[in-house]
Amino acid sequence: MMRPMKLAGSQLLFGEGCLEHLKSLKIKKASIVIGGKSVVKSGILDKVENYLTEAGAKIQLIEGVEPDPSFATVWRGAKEMQTFEPDLIVALGGGSTMDAAKTMWVYYEHPELNTLEALLPPNEFPKLREKALFCCIPSTAGTASEVSRSVVISDTDTGIKHGIGNMEMMPDIAICDPEVTRSMPPRITAETGMDALTHALEALVSNRANYIANVLASQAALDIIENLPKAYRNSDDIKARENMLNASMAAGLAFTNVSLGIVHSMAHTLGSCFHVPHGLCNAVLLPYIIRFNEKDKRAADIYVAFADKAGSDNLVVLVEGLNNELNIPSVLKEIIPDEAKYMSILGEMAEMAKADGCTKTNPIIPGIEELKELFIKVYKGE
Repeated sequence: MMRPMKLAGSQLLFGEGCLEHLKSLKIKKASIVIGGKSVVKSGILDKVENYLTEAGAKIQLIEGVEPDPSFATVWRGAKEMQTFEPDLIVALGGGSTMDAAKTMWVYYEHPELNTLEALLPPNEFPKLREKALFCCIPSTAGTASEVSRSVVISDTDTGIKHGIGNMEMMPDIAICDPEVTRSMPPRITAETGMDALTHALEALVSNRANYIANVLASQAALDIIENLPKAYRNSDDIKARENMLNASMAAGLAFTNVSLGIVHSMAHTLGSCFHVPHGLCNAVLLPYIIRFNEKDKRAADIYVAFADKAGSDNLVVLVEGLNNELNIPSVLKEIIPDEAKYMSILGEMAEMAKADGCTKTNPIIPGIEELKELFIKVYKGE
């Protein structure tokens, strides 16, 4: 039975100049959450603050969200919000910043919650929007957290990443202005762009796939294949950046409704165990998992049809060529040099990937031994 779809929140804006929409919002206090200093150096933070001030809002700045945000960071931000009492929370940054800010929002609205486990199944997810609305302004074209119901937060003590998803966390306002992504360095452009391509291609073959999601995912993937190399080569190609941001958003609209597959299950696991950047993991894993999924006739037919649209007769070759163009390694051993440690925890990694929520929507649901084999293949290139 098909699940109900939700395509973004109440306001979705995209295209050059749409950041100015902030000054039209009716708010009193805004908490802005950022990660590092890139949005400060680029001048984007100043623009956001000026627009919100023009809207009549007092500003609170919450800084220091790290890659793979921890629950400790979420808790600190929520406490700061509880003191300031914003009626709008703005996440300005990449996926880690948006995920952390979303989760801060939950604990700001519900101070009675005090553990990460409180948001995990089988606990009922709390209602939001009693205190604040939530706005995302992405600085990368990849995670699509601005139109996603999901977050990934690391346990502070164990480092294990927990994926949490609920439509309550769909941002109310998403502002996708390519100017915000202009400062992205080539490596981040490549890795986040391949994350977006993975979202699109996994959504296409998800066992929950449907007509609307397919339309979004297919066009998103085509646009990423065309525009990602351009944005990688020239950070000032604002049209390529706009196309990438729009495609990332469209892929996000698709996957947040139909879910993903074992590229993400395995990438979440590798991120937990070795702290490898998520987009980089996805990029390396993607061709191997396409080959694995081709054993399923439905998935194989989808891959063939999509490759034809993209002007190729082999999707694996197309993705491998794109990775090569973006200087992304073809095997994990180039990223994780400690082979002994990697091989010693194969069983643990296979168990983690098997339990990941994305595994159940993969075209083929692998067993533990199959996952072990895949982890070995992607490490050695076999």
